[in-house]
Amino acid sequence: QVQLVESGGGSVQAGGSLRLSCTAGGYTYSSVCEGWFRQAPGKEREGVAFIGTEGVGTYYADSVKGRFTISQDNTKNTAYLQMNSLKPEDTAMYYCVARPLRCPRIPGSADFAHWGQGTQVTVSS
Repeated sequence: QVQLVESGGGSVQAGGSLRLSCTAGGYTYSSVCEGWFRQAPGKEREGVAFIGTEGVGTYYADSVKGRFTISQDNTKNTAYLQMNSLKPEDTAMYYCVARPLRCPRIPGSADFAHWGQGTQVTVSS
């Protein structure tokens, strides 16, 4: 059974940084796409950043380009989302996702079968 365990959320002031981690267990696929969605109260779910095996197929939402960086450590089955220059509008629940296929060109919720439990990120002004 595939499990995604997230950590690293929290509260920070605007301009600060946080790093999210997502450790996957229960699967060994040759090709994987991992990433994060986020959802704020009253807003639609948004794809934030995604990365394919060996860094191929990286995708960032326009709203986070230049501020967020996604990476992966295959030896630890862990993906990371480094979030810098955080803004109040980044406040949301962040969900780690994974799928045993290449990353889609424009990732959508339906593209991913495996979801983490979610971690809250709160940015105060």
